[in-house]
Amino acid sequence: MGWGAADLRTARVALESPWRMNLVTPELETPRHRIIIASTVGTTIEFFDFYIYATAAVSVFPLLFFPAGDGSTALLASMATFGVAFVARPIGSLLFGHFGDRAGRKATLLGSLLLMGLATFAIGLLPTYHQIGLFAPALLALLRFCQGLGLGGEWSGAALLATETAEKGKRAQAAMWPQLGAPFGFILANGFFLLLTFWFQYDSKATSLEDPFLVWGWRIPFLLSILMVLVGLYVRLKLRETPVFAHAVERGEKLKFPLVKLFRHDYKELILGTFIMLATYGLFYLMTTWILSYAIGSVRLGFLGIGYRDFLILQLISVLWFAAMIPFSGHLADRFGRRAFLLVVTAGIILFGFSFGWFLAPEIMRTGLEANQWLMLTFLSIGMALMGLTFGPMSALLPELFPTNRRYSGSGVAYNFSSILGAALTPFVAAWLARDHGAWAVGLYLVMLASMTFIALLLSKETQHRDLHTMEDEATRAGIECTSP
Repeated sequence: MGWGAADLRTARVALESPWRMNLVTPELETPRHRIIIASTVGTTIEFFDFYIYATAAVSVFPLLFFPAGDGSTALLASMATFGVAFVARPIGSLLFGHFGDRAGRKATLLGSLLLMGLATFAIGLLPTYHQIGLFAPALLALLRFCQGLGLGGEWSGAALLATETAEKGKRAQAAMWPQLGAPFGFILANGFFLLLTFWFQYDSKATSLEDPFLVWGWRIPFLLSILMVLVGLYVRLKLRETPVFAHAVERGEKLKFPLVKLFRHDYKELILGTFIMLATYGLFYLMTTWILSYAIGSVRLGFLGIGYRDFLILQLISVLWFAAMIPFSGHLADRFGRRAFLLVVTAGIILFGFSFGWFLAPEIMRTGLEANQWLMLTFLSIGMALMGLTFGPMSALLPELFPTNRRYSGSGVAYNFSSILGAALTPFVAAWLARDHGAWAVGLYLVMLASMTFIALLLSKETQHRDLHTMEDEATRAGIECTSP
């Protein structure tokens, strides 16, 4: 006997009812505190691994992995290897996104963490240019590429872990937890380097390759990162699959090739998501990577000549504003909507970009021992506060743009494609602009990035009230092809 339409509707409601009521079933339920810990700890580890490279790329790698010569040229070469990871990140998002939408969020998160951790550990074992010649920067670039692949799969998985288990009306507040991994990882990475500089009595002006810090001290954070990876793996092994993904599997809505459907049906969302993230990326890497090179760079080359340790302390203080603004932004994004809130914040970033020429001009900031550290701290704090406000809602907004069966792929691709435009190029372009034109030109570069984000937000729709299950249903009714699990 066949099934009528009424019978099918009844069966469908019976199947969906526990999901609609609680978004979790008893056998799938994971304690909320475990979700918070897993998403936050995992991204903290991943960003720690990423940031120790960024710090070393400015302070250590130009001396160790590139031929001796003009210091500015070596810095630019080191920045180029830093940017390699951002080319790899979209590839990682495509790779891990496919498996995240096919095999689930949990297994994919474990793989991305392991890849990132092993690549970071291996960097700590590398011989230098003075030992093996050009093989050294080649191997460094390869491992940096592997770091990018791992981070490309990490963020979207952690964001989905938070958003797909969030309480109704509190999705941005739940999604802000993995975002805290960025400031936490930054504090751990740079705090570690700061302690090492005190321990080894290392100063950025030291150029002797026999200095203990340059011989082996810089390797310590890379090697010890493996311990943090083991902690992260332990935490994530205790997770269960997110209820939203499990619901899609139960209903036979997994796709064989989610990326094909993504680029065919969601290309508008991909473009908008990419440009919405642009200002966030640009601001962050200006305030963390480029500003370090500009602040500690030689006065002779037009930079500020602030001591390495002194500047790291200023950065670590200012990044507290980054961490503090993320929970605040999650609350505001749930109250006023992602789009309206981010339009205001992005306008603030544009205004901040116009201030670079005043804050960072050597004649105003002064240089060397006479540098106005309070003025630099003010500049860093404003930038980091804006960074927290723009970064916080992203882990809610980007996943909300895509249906469940391609949400991992979609959010990851948008997030990491943006990294090429907003992050990979930013430290390199900013270092070139500052060298040839001054800090004001770097500020205009930020204005350009933020303006493109502002336009993308104007063209986008509010996603605050989208039900993640409803989006999935709409995709099914539109005729999206599905396979059985």
